[in-house]
Amino acid sequence: MRHRIGVAIALAALLAASSARAHHNMSAAFDFNDRVTLTGTVTKIDWRNPHIYVFMDAKSAAGGDAVQDWSIEGPAPNFFRARDINRSDFENAIGKTVTAEASRARDGSRSGLIRIITLPDGKVVSACPQNC
Repeated sequence: MRHRIGVAIALAALLAASSARAHHNMSAAFDFNDRVTLTGTVTKIDWRNPHIYVFMDAKSAAGGDAVQDWSIEGPAPNFFRARDINRSDFENAIGKTVTAEASRARDGSRSGLIRIITLPDGKVVSACPQNC
């Protein structure tokens, strides 16, 4: 009986450790010191746990008419709901211009971690200090 309880406890500890490890360390994926400000049109949102994603066509930092596809990651939906920002606020932004400050991905891709995002209706959401 004691053996079974010990095995059950060890198994529970292993499962808890693996699920905690599954959530990635943001500072490993994003460089908090490399910030980019993006202004562009929201093309799609992915509103689900554990993080939301906003996809946008942003104006190129080089200037001109060129646009680049960007994906910016944010906190969980509950983070936004606690700040009176809902899925519909982001859905209403599709096809409209937003401005976002993000920490760039360490791998050099056009992705980032949302620091601040200004929605078309003027709502400003700061994801700091959680994402900073």
